[in-house]
Amino acid sequence: MDATVDRIISLLPSSTEIVFALGLGDKLVAVTHECDYPAEAAKLPAITSAGIDPASMSNRDLHNHVTSAVHEGSSIYTLDHALLEKLDPDLILTQELCDVCAVSYDTVQDAVRQISGDHTILSLEPTTLNAILETIEHVGKATGTVEQAATLVAGLQARIDAVTLKAKEAANKPRVFTLEWMDPPFAGGHWVPQMVQLAGGTTSLVDVGVPSRVVTWEEIAAFDPEVIVVMPCGYHLDAMELEFRMTPFPAEWGGLTAVRKGNVYGVDATAYFSRPGPRAVDGLEIMAEILHPELFPRQSPADAWRIFDLKDCAQ
Repeated sequence: MDATVDRIISLLPSSTEIVFALGLGDKLVAVTHECDYPAEAAKLPAITSAGIDPASMSNRDLHNHVTSAVHEGSSIYTLDHALLEKLDPDLILTQELCDVCAVSYDTVQDAVRQISGDHTILSLEPTTLNAILETIEHVGKATGTVEQAATLVAGLQARIDAVTLKAKEAANKPRVFTLEWMDPPFAGGHWVPQMVQLAGGTTSLVDVGVPSRVVTWEEIAAFDPEVIVVMPCGYHLDAMELEFRMTPFPAEWGGLTAVRKGNVYGVDATAYFSRPGPRAVDGLEIMAEILHPELFPRQSPADAWRIFDLKDCAQ
């Protein structure tokens, strides 16, 4: 489809960022309750809500709740059907990649079938940095902004290429463990292993393009990372560090090379790593700053990442 649309609903924070990056913010009529970037997005009507408050639950309790909900075939998110019908969107941006991250695709389809009119659903399914760029092109085609999308993608690709080329000068490639959830431990997947590799690191617990997965502390110890990047999905930096410091880590934790040498870093996962939008390229640049500061002097904001003082961690 190559057409101009007047009313867009975004059911993903990442697609909201894409829409704004393409200069179509004025076409957005509703977003999710989690859309907080750019700042204008938070002022739009929220068409989704969550049945739980993640801030009130520990990593372990939240994981157990979500796992139970998915197992029972229910969702932790609610879609406002009445608002959907009232807004009568031309285009709905959603995903099928992860029912934990957003309203399920089936829920969206069922809701659209119940309202009259012509409504296009575009499902975005990126699993790598390259695919993230392709989703921008897909949104551009669906909204009649092909040229704007091509310009945006070209700029992002140039930044990816610049990091990739510079990282090849690194004298070593440290073993990197990306901790996408703390209890139980998840190893970051999809585009995250690619970020590590392009930024001059080595990772082996999850392949590029493969979903994140639970890993055992025995696996982590066998890999023995030289650098740990803590990036729990859905957390900004300060909230994540608070949760990190309350998480009881097992005996294997203290024996890891990264922990013994103080190479444990926290990042704003919500802004730069969890969402497959334009700022994922910022995430790649942040990863490069962490892994090879000798090649990549820090340019990212102070609230993007920090090295952790491990003295007060629960163990």
